[in-house]
Amino acid sequence: MTSPDPNESIHVTGICGSLSTDGTTKKALALALKGAAEYEADISLIELREYDLVFYGSVARENYPADVLRLRRQLRESQGIILATPEYHGSLSGALKNMLDLMSTEDLEAKIVGLIGVAGGHIGAINSLNTMKTVCRNLHCWVLPQEVSIADSAHAFNDDGSANDSAIEDRLLNIGRQVVKFASVQKKVQQDDFMKLWEGLPTW
Repeated sequence: MTSPDPNESIHVTGICGSLSTDGTTKKALALALKGAAEYEADISLIELREYDLVFYGSVARENYPADVLRLRRQLRESQGIILATPEYHGSLSGALKNMLDLMSTEDLEAKIVGLIGVAGGHIGAINSLNTMKTVCRNLHCWVLPQEVSIADSAHAFNDDGSANDSAIEDRLLNIGRQVVKFASVQKKVQQDDFMKLWEGLPTW
């Protein structure tokens, strides 16, 4: 499958909000990144457990450890971002929220963002998805209207990483594809032009 524009290199970074080594959140994110790779995007998966991140507010910004600065640089160099979180007590994981707190609008402004929520219960991860949308919009991201909520996560994936439900797998793959598509469109024009086009759209 070819990318929307093979002459434009799009980098998509997936951030796993779970600290588990091989949990369902990571499996869901891997499928979304696979979808992005189908459109020839450069992809990378960030596991927060591998980063030395301080709690936001515990140290002054000028004293942030090197991994905070490394993460900020990685996000700035990405055109698309996929955030995936387990839902804990009706919200996103503390690890992911703390990471986002450590970022600034300069790191994430105008990035195309896709969202994935994974929950152990029958209802799904609607609450964590809504919270992530609010946080991302406050960081001035462009959040895709498509999102993936996965319920009954303990039974959602096979050992090989595939989803038990083909419809869920298709939605995860499509999140990655959509991030690349919109990031590619955005990259074709200057950011200011993109903003002008957006602001010039009619409101209903």
